[in-house]
Amino acid sequence: MDAIILAAGYGTRLYPLTKDTPKPLLNVAEKPMMEHIIRNLNQIKDINKIYVVTNDKFENHFKEWLHNFDTETPIEIINDGTKTNEERLGALGDVHHVINAKNLDHDLIVVAGDNLFELPLVDVFNFFRKKKSNVIVLHDVKDIDLAKHYGVVEVENNIVVNFEEKPVSPKSTLASTAIYLYPKKTISLIKKYIAQGNYSDKAGNFLEWLHKREKVYAYITEKKWYDIGNLEQLEKANKYYRQK
Repeated sequence: MDAIILAAGYGTRLYPLTKDTPKPLLNVAEKPMMEHIIRNLNQIKDINKIYVVTNDKFENHFKEWLHNFDTETPIEIINDGTKTNEERLGALGDVHHVINAKNLDHDLIVVAGDNLFELPLVDVFNFFRKKKSNVIVLHDVKDIDLAKHYGVVEVENNIVVNFEEKPVSPKSTLASTAIYLYPKKTISLIKKYIAQGNYSDKAGNFLEWLHKREKVYAYITEKKWYDIGNLEQLEKANKYYRQK
């Protein structure tokens, strides 16, 4: 299995904090967010390599960070070539970029670099191995208005039956945590989805397309999850992780 951490955003909603620092390298409890995620990924011993996909603006920031970071699993920084928020490839576009750049041909775990979560990823990996199919990790936000800000999923018997990205009228409160596990065979479907000219900004858009063609299993967690989209969430995460 290979891992991709999505870190090519420009973090405009967190300006001025992220004007000269990529969001995944902002500190939470005196440690870059990225390191919390990697520590969790390191529990999965089947991961060959972790690819951190970033952009031209922040490539050197990540390379400098990596130079001073001791890692159990090999890490490579991939530059998606974009220089501004307006020309970004989007989450799935970046996954596709790494697949092609490194000719990936293994199972994949994809994690957003601005999410913090208590869920042990090794538990999700074991679920994925058992199901031998696509898996998305969900968190019940228990609030319809809050759900409007996320990719919202309907589930029957642990299988995704509907997915909507930021719906006006959510049909559930199960939100995507931007953690996806794909078997090797799904790589060709990612390529097909992009080749057809489909929307590549959000990884959830691909899930909306994929679940109609292949089984996508839902792994629902009640453990703490922070989507660091604004200063309020960053402060909440800081407070929680410092207390830990």
